[in-house]
Amino acid sequence: MAKSTKPRGEAAKLNRGFTWLAALGVILVVAGLVGLVHTGVATLTSMLLFGWLLLIGGVVGLLHATQARHSNFFWLAVIVAALNIAAGVVILRTPDAAAEALTMFAALLFLTGGLFRLVGSLVVRGPQFGMTLLQGAFGLLLGILVLATWPSSSQYVIGTFFSLTLLFDGLGLIATGYGGRRIVDMVSDQLVGDGGEADVKPVRSE
Repeated sequence: MAKSTKPRGEAAKLNRGFTWLAALGVILVVAGLVGLVHTGVATLTSMLLFGWLLLIGGVVGLLHATQARHSNFFWLAVIVAALNIAAGVVILRTPDAAAEALTMFAALLFLTGGLFRLVGSLVVRGPQFGMTLLQGAFGLLLGILVLATWPSSSQYVIGTFFSLTLLFDGLGLIATGYGGRRIVDMVSDQLVGDGGEADVKPVRSE
């Protein structure tokens, strides 16, 4: 019986872990759906989170720099940490202006990336010509649309991207948790079956 109860116990622990993973995925999916409905709130929330991350990261980097003040990279670490702290303070004080700047930067990335993909697909004409051409055209169109409605587009673009990231990450965690539970159940049932057969196998007497 010890052989059969041990796989059951290990499987229960793994199942609990995958259950928590799936539960986290559900929370992320709900947050993503709420963010898609309220894109303005999602934009403000994402900018505040970004600002706090920069601020906390800058403080931690400054502490590490002071601990390694005799190294050759001390002043570089101090400058990087100070820039992170300054950027975090600016974003936290003016999240709307930061969202406008970040939206402009994203639109320029879409434009340049889409243009390079479009021109590259037309010049190279590789095996993925159609897909690369479509991706380039989509990126170029998206960049033009964002720039055409800027700065009003900054109220929903960042929030939409942030919410879509939460949504797809949550769906991935749910799929991982569900698939992991199924695999653990299949493996544990097989191990228990093999152990049971081994326990009831008759022993020949000489």
